[in-house]
Amino acid sequence: MQLPTPDDPSKMSARPQAAEVAALGLRIAMLRMDLGFTQQELAERLGISRVAVSNLESGRSVPGERTVTLMAGLFCMEPFELVQGTAYPQAKVDRLPLVTAKYTEVELQLALLERDLRWLESAPAELAIEVIEGWQKALRLLAEGTTDSRQLLLLRQALDALPGT
Repeated sequence: MQLPTPDDPSKMSARPQAAEVAALGLRIAMLRMDLGFTQQELAERLGISRVAVSNLESGRSVPGERTVTLMAGLFCMEPFELVQGTAYPQAKVDRLPLVTAKYTEVELQLALLERDLRWLESAPAELAIEVIEGWQKALRLLAEGTTDSRQLLLLRQALDALPGT
């Protein structure tokens, strides 16, 4: 009996190799650590258990399309980029969205605040006061609706850094 060779792909198993599955798990673990998240924090952001995150990172399980899409957004990449070069099943790759949301509402609003603060450097003082008061109100409202501790910290820092506060 002759074993299949890489030169004859029709005889190769379509089953992912353990190293390829582990490569996706390792990639997830490294990206999570780069963000400074614990497994529990990532799990809370994804709406899954910490044990599920551990199983993904160790290669014991393969994430579904929803989880890949959410993780890609958290890691500021597209879903395809997250699974590229791994043994993520092609049928699942085909169902992944082409793009995903990469920023939270808090991150978007803080970027807009930064833009406004640069613009206000050359604005009349009365207008600057009005805009800053508007941002104070908007950031406080956003903080009331935010439960994520990292996002709350960013909002508090932004509020503390606003001129006149």
